[in-house]
Amino acid sequence: MKNIDTYDFTDKKVIVRVDFNVPLNDKFEITDDTRIRAAIPTIQKIRKNGGAVILMSHLGRPKTGPEDKFSLKHLVKDLSQKLGTEVQFADDCIGQQAADKSAALKPGEVLLLENLRFYKEETKGDEAFAEKLAKLADVYMNDAFGTAHRAHASTAIIAQFFPEEKMFGYVMTNELISINKVVKEGKKPITAVLGGAKVSGKIEIINHLLAKVDNLIIGGGMMFTFIKAMGGHIGNSLVEEDLLDTAKAAMKKAKELGVNFYIPTDTIAADKFANEANKKTCAAGDIPDGWMGLDIGPETIKIFSEVILNSSTILWNGPMGVFELDNFAKGTIDIAMAIADSTAKGAFSLVGGGDSVAAVNKYNLKDKVSYVSTGGGAMLEFIEGKVLPGVAAIEG
Repeated sequence: MKNIDTYDFTDKKVIVRVDFNVPLNDKFEITDDTRIRAAIPTIQKIRKNGGAVILMSHLGRPKTGPEDKFSLKHLVKDLSQKLGTEVQFADDCIGQQAADKSAALKPGEVLLLENLRFYKEETKGDEAFAEKLAKLADVYMNDAFGTAHRAHASTAIIAQFFPEEKMFGYVMTNELISINKVVKEGKKPITAVLGGAKVSGKIEIINHLLAKVDNLIIGGGMMFTFIKAMGGHIGNSLVEEDLLDTAKAAMKKAKELGVNFYIPTDTIAADKFANEANKKTCAAGDIPDGWMGLDIGPETIKIFSEVILNSSTILWNGPMGVFELDNFAKGTIDIAMAIADSTAKGAFSLVGGGDSVAAVNKYNLKDKVSYVSTGGGAMLEFIEGKVLPGVAAIEG
């Protein structure tokens, strides 16, 4: 396996799978450029080392071929500014124009190909499509951790056409190092903080983490499935009835393994799902009928924060409440602050998952945690112990 730091890119054309799946507003302006910024060091390394860069990515979920709102042309201006060079654009990711523009690239130049998902062959992992992309370059680099769990043409299949000349970019490298710092090399005590709406999306990660962590903290809407499983009264709070036994089994497994399993003791309840709703603090297992828990309460914040401040390794995935409503954001803010404080004391903290990353960005804490993952689904699957096709294709 080649290494981006030691490889000689002189006169090489490098096709890089990046994750430029960024949100755009109705004027096609980028509203969050985190993923683009993350890829800049990889692109600049190749350019400064004498290589030419061909960038490929998807954007959104186009259903039936090309759609203007999903065109990567909307990113060219921003990308050119960030790189300090004029980025060229091919209005197709394969075909004659892409081939001609790639062939004409000089060292230091950058070409962005049109959205890969304008072709169904991309998500189907079509080998012929992957080969067409491969023919554009001498070297393949995967730097799209956000799609590493998908066996798509550009993330996994293409690598077979570069048996020797394939490698990870800096985003992929740093993601894998950071996740391994938690799951393989984590300094004890290790604490996982899991939130979000549903247990169903997290049950595999809960079961996998129980063998690795000392403390498991549960917050967000998923907490009520656990509270109901323990016999609590949760009013109109979110619950997954079909997972009550699963929740009980997870708590039992935690006890057997000696893992401290923390479930909120109090909650901020509301009489409707709205920022202007009436709200009150009540015991998490004693919510009146017609009311629903939308955040963790002050007692819970105190308990959780103490555990976090006494941890050496922290994984955070998922908010503690409905943080997009300002009146129910305190739990998420305070837990984020506790993770930042623990990091300042020397803990290693990894934050991943769309909502957790959004919270960290919203409260300007990105530089106060150790690492912010760019791939929520990929991070969870990697932590669950699954083989990621995009990783295996390079390492294999």
